[in-house]
Amino acid sequence: MESHGNVVHRGLLQTGDLYQYLLKTSVYPREPDSLKQIRTITSTLPRAIMGTSPDVGQLMTLILKLINPKKTIEIGVFTGYSALLTALNIPEDGKIIAIDHNRSTYEMGLPVIQKAGVEHKINYIESEALPVLDKLLQDPENHEAFDFAFVDADKNNYTNYHEKLLKLLKPGAIVIYDNTLWGGSVAMAEDSVTANRIGMRKYAIEFNELLAADTRVQISQVPVGDGVTICRRL
Repeated sequence: MESHGNVVHRGLLQTGDLYQYLLKTSVYPREPDSLKQIRTITSTLPRAIMGTSPDVGQLMTLILKLINPKKTIEIGVFTGYSALLTALNIPEDGKIIAIDHNRSTYEMGLPVIQKAGVEHKINYIESEALPVLDKLLQDPENHEAFDFAFVDADKNNYTNYHEKLLKLLKPGAIVIYDNTLWGGSVAMAEDSVTANRIGMRKYAIEFNELLAADTRVQISQVPVGDGVTICRRL
């Protein structure tokens, strides 16, 4: 089973063996060496579970290749796995506005990003995300200007991010929200949810209900990694 530090994962599959089979058979053989390097770096951290799951990364790669975005936003960067993945799969003149409040973790993966030759595509902004989104929205040229967004950050702000991103994304653009099944806890009785999941569980449930009712987007909730919801802006 894949492990991050002392935490062993099976994703949302029935067993760890099945998840390991998926990773070894379909994901790891196609994962670029630079992403493997960041994943290895991430695994040494106490909060390694915050890293993007490689099976989610593989799905993102496919989507990025399908839509070929040039202007993208990433909320929550951590060690840079998803930022590097996006940079590797967008055009040479593509750009990523990558927002995170903790640059120290990003700098752990930065040498790998630099070696991969894609640092010029990433505009890293050390900040809470909402002020950056508000600043982007102050410029009318940013309205409906972005092609893709990836959100893996504080779950209690997903609704706020969603509202602002819908103003920044052009019709037909894609936004992917990570951790929307929150370890499966969204479908558990509250008294059976582990302490590390209970705090954000209600926000995941509320956000899922919001997206299900949001007529501004077409959605698909996919049980890869910790659950992702893919939204196409209408």
